[in-house]
Amino acid sequence: MIDGLRNVIERPRSALREFLRTESAGGIVLMVAAVAALVVANSPFADAYFAALKTYVGPLSLGHWINDGLMAIFFLLVGLEVKRELLDGQLSTWDRRILPGAAAAGGMIVPALIFAAFNIGDAEMIRGWAIPSATDIAFALGVLTLLGPRVPVSLKVFLTAVAIIDDLGAIVIIALFYTAELNLAALGAAVLLIAVLYGFNRFGIRSLWPYMIVGAGVWAAMLLSGVHATLAGVAVALTIPLTPAPGHVDDEHSPLHRLEHAIAGWVAFAIVPIFGFANAGLSFANVTTEMLVSPIVIGIALGLFIGKQIGVFGVIHALKALRLADYPVHASALQVYGVALLCGIGFTMSLFIGGLSYASDIYLDEVKLGVLGGSLLSGILGAAVLSVARREQPV
Repeated sequence: MIDGLRNVIERPRSALREFLRTESAGGIVLMVAAVAALVVANSPFADAYFAALKTYVGPLSLGHWINDGLMAIFFLLVGLEVKRELLDGQLSTWDRRILPGAAAAGGMIVPALIFAAFNIGDAEMIRGWAIPSATDIAFALGVLTLLGPRVPVSLKVFLTAVAIIDDLGAIVIIALFYTAELNLAALGAAVLLIAVLYGFNRFGIRSLWPYMIVGAGVWAAMLLSGVHATLAGVAVALTIPLTPAPGHVDDEHSPLHRLEHAIAGWVAFAIVPIFGFANAGLSFANVTTEMLVSPIVIGIALGLFIGKQIGVFGVIHALKALRLADYPVHASALQVYGVALLCGIGFTMSLFIGGLSYASDIYLDEVKLGVLGGSLLSGILGAAVLSVARREQPV
């Protein structure tokens, strides 16, 4: 696995290097957006802020356009990243998948169990069991960027791999557990349009416009079907060709790479920050003592802060003890633990799943409080551990 990761890192003009730079810088922008949302939500502009999100623009409110429309482009990028890494990247062979795959699984299961332990007696509250299972790659890489060269590149690659697999797991969870009552006609139309996209791929169409035009139809059909519309982005991504057009030997000319490069900056510096600004706004005037000890808040905060580090680091340590895998190259045990802590930053996907889990504004405020609290603790302690770990000799 280590040699494979090293080859990926050293690949000239690596898409992974560009991805890390974009995600890291985007994570810092996302931090600013989240802070801005909290400031506005607790300012004289708070009423206008919350009212604007509920204002209808055509068939959907502004908040729904952001969460169901713009975030479909975010999921399109996630789907492209997953496909690229599984077929032609750091997750393209099983030996490269074992460590991040097992760590991601542990990092999803343990937080979900912790949340369930606090909410098992309430059928409505238990719907949020998946909220603490997600890792926010942009936020986590943003923290690593602030630490500079003290963190080995191999750990950044490892964190990226864990988060990509984590996102894939979140996509599956959304598809299976957060689907409303189905409109079979609309779902059938979506499936038919996806088949058209697959046909484009099989017949060698390399222009992106046909995929995007039909993809917009997939999104509209998904929106009406009861399956969450953002999953249209993933479905479209899986049909985009990865092989370059005839006459080009450079993978950078493949439709998938061209689309990924075209939207990555927009997603990192516009779409995700807009989502963060729209969803992170929490009025502290609404925070009560009862809310602070709410099972939802405690379940999410402990799931992210305690569950992630136990699930991720516990699995990595177990695989190393069993000699089935080793730490990423040049990384010490303490550094790996620090990265496991950063996996508890669950901002974007956690807030997104929270919005799918609950309709009540009270519950949504509790989700925000739990996600912000757990993510803040994970980020601060993870950064502190990694700052100290730089003085250790690598294992």
